[in-house]
Amino acid sequence: MRLPLMAFAVACVTLGVIGVFVPGLPTTVFILMAGWAAARSSPRFHRWLHDHRLFGPMLRDWEAGGYVSRKSKWSAAVTMAVCAVVLFLTTPMPWVAEAVTGLMAVVLIWLWCRPEPPVSRS
Repeated sequence: MRLPLMAFAVACVTLGVIGVFVPGLPTTVFILMAGWAAARSSPRFHRWLHDHRLFGPMLRDWEAGGYVSRKSKWSAAVTMAVCAVVLFLTTPMPWVAEAVTGLMAVVLIWLWCRPEPPVSRS
């Protein structure tokens, strides 16, 4: 099972990196899935993800208690809102835009219900 899990982790990181540049493609979800798969297939790759300056904080927050930063929540909300507007303006079938927007709304509700990382006092 190590090889398929490692391939899945690499694919998820690839999609996560693409998601940094392509609006509407989520980064966080793919990185979280990559972290899960890497933890089960390659301690070295998992450690690299944890130490990464962009991906590490979101993985550490999630593993510490399912935390999602407020910045990530706002970023997801704005991106999904823009995608919903584009869908409604370009989709010839309104029900598709309505269904996808409804799904994004459910994901946003779940996301905003996640706790935020505790503020560290140093």
